[in-house]
Parts: sequence; structure tokens; C-alpha cells
Amino acid sequence: MKYTGTWYIDEMELWDEDYFNMDVRAYITIGKSRTGEFQFGLVSGDIDGKIIRSAETERFEFTWSGSDESDAASGSGWIKLKDEQTIEGMIKFHMGDSSGFLAKRAE
Repeated sequence: MKYTGTWYIDEMELWDEDYFNMDVRAYITIGKSRTGEFQFGLVSGDIDGKIIRSAETERFEFTWSGSDESDAASGSGWIKLKDEQTIEGMIKFHMGDSSGFLAKRAE
């Protein structure tokens, strides 16, 4: 699966680099089983996803559950390839904020 691997988040719409890299380098990891994990700032979670194809596009859509500053949090999101080394996506908190992001494949 072309989404498999670790991707380092370089940009987020709602948060600046000082926040999203404050604890660890912000990342999203997708495994071959279509599960994974992510962390940015003080938000982390486990991912469960699937590939969604339409006539013109393909993307990896997921739900997530985890924490935001030690409070339970959950939501959904998606990623799609911009090129072989870059993904763009959206992460949404259930009944809360959503933010677009760009990430580069870890080497």
C-alpha cells in the first residue's frame, strides 16, 4: 500500500510548528494492516482506516481515538498522495476543530 510508512508533518493549517513539534517531531504512521498512529503537539492517537477509490481520486480515510492533553479524544481524517514523497490530509476532532496538513515521507 502506497500510504504505508512514517510521514513527518511539516505544515498544519491551525497550529504552528512550535506547537505541532513541541513534544516529538509530528508524524503519522500507517502500517500494512491499515492501522497506525500519529502525534502532533499534545495530541496522539491510534488510526484505523481504509482506502477509498472514486473514478478520479484515491485516498486513505481513517477514524482515530486517543488523547488531547491527557483528555480522551477521537475523530476522523484522510490522506492522499501529492507525489511519492508527500501527502496532504485533514484531521478532525469529533465535534471540534479540523486542520489540513502536509507531510513528507520519513527516510
